[in-house]
Amino acid sequence: MGLDTGKAFTFAWRNARRVPDPLLRGLFTAVADVAWLVHGGGVRQLEANLARVRPGLRPRELRRLSRAGMRSYMRYYREAFTLPAATPEQIAARVRVEGEADLREHLRGGRSPVLALSHQGNWDLAGAYATRHLAPVLTVAERLEPEELFQEFLAFRTSIGLEILALGDGDVFRDLVRGASRPGRMIPLLADRDLTARGVEVDLFGTRARVAAGPAALAVSTGTPLLPVGIHYERLRGARRRAAGTTWGIVIRFFPRIEIPAGVTRSERVAAATQGWVEVLSGAIREHPEDWHMLQKVFVEDLDPARYARTRSVAGEAARATPDHPEPVA
Repeated sequence: MGLDTGKAFTFAWRNARRVPDPLLRGLFTAVADVAWLVHGGGVRQLEANLARVRPGLRPRELRRLSRAGMRSYMRYYREAFTLPAATPEQIAARVRVEGEADLREHLRGGRSPVLALSHQGNWDLAGAYATRHLAPVLTVAERLEPEELFQEFLAFRTSIGLEILALGDGDVFRDLVRGASRPGRMIPLLADRDLTARGVEVDLFGTRARVAAGPAALAVSTGTPLLPVGIHYERLRGARRRAAGTTWGIVIRFFPRIEIPAGVTRSERVAAATQGWVEVLSGAIREHPEDWHMLQKVFVEDLDPARYARTRSVAGEAARATPDHPEPVA
C-alpha cells in the first residue's frame, strides 16, 4: 500500500508542533540523509543542477554540497509543519531583511511591486514575515496532486496570512493584474522553473534554462516595479536564537528594481526583464547553493528533446495566435 501523501502532510501539520524542536530537527535531518544516501532521481537532479552552479567541484565535493542541500530542503518542510504555531515574535526573530529601503520606497509610492523569487530558503516564512512587517502578500500556488495535498498547502499558506491564487483556477494572470492595481501590497512569484508551455528561455550559469514568464509579464503589463528577492538560511545564536525558538533563521534580500527596456516589442521586454532577474538571482544562488531547493529539471540540456521541441512549437503557435496575450504565471 502506497503512502497517502495528503494524510501524511495533514498528520505532520497537526502533530509536528507537539514534538520538541531538538527531536524534530534530528528526525528531519535523518530523513534528509537517508534520501541523500538512497540517491534517487530527485537527489541526482539536484546534483546535476548544483554542478552548473559550482562547475569546479570534484565529485566528492558535489556530494557534500547535495547533502547540505537535502538538509536545507528538509529544514524547509520541518519549518512549514511548525510555522502555523509560531508566535509573531518568533517569526520576527527568525527573519533578517537586507535592502528593504527600495521596496518601502515603492510601497510608499502607492505601487504594488512584483517580486521574482527562486526556490531558496524558506519562502513561506518570508511571506509570513512580510505580510506582518512589510505589506500584504498576494501570490500564486502551484496546484499539487493529490487534491488533498494541495488543500493542505492552501490552508497552511492562508493560515500564515498569505492571499493565494491557485494556478489553473480561472484566469490567474488577470487576477494578478487586478491585485497589482491595488496599492501597497507585494506580489512574490516563484519563477525559477517553468510550469507552462510559455516560459522564457534564459542564460543561467552559462547554459540555457527555462523559467517562468510571470513576474516579467506582470510587470510589463501593469508598469509595476519588478524586484528580484533572494532568501537563504543563517544559523541563529544567543538572544535571537532564544527569541526565535529554533536554531535557523533566514535572510531576505531585496535587490534593486529591474530596468525594463522601452521601444521594443512586448515579448522582447518580457524576455529582457526575465533575463535581468535571472542574472541577479543566479548570483544569490551561487553564494548559497545549498539553499536552492531545485530537484527538478530546469536546464534545457536535461529536458527530453522531443518533448521540449513540442513545448516550443506549442508556445510559438500560441504567441502567433495571441501575440499580446499575457503569459500565465508560474
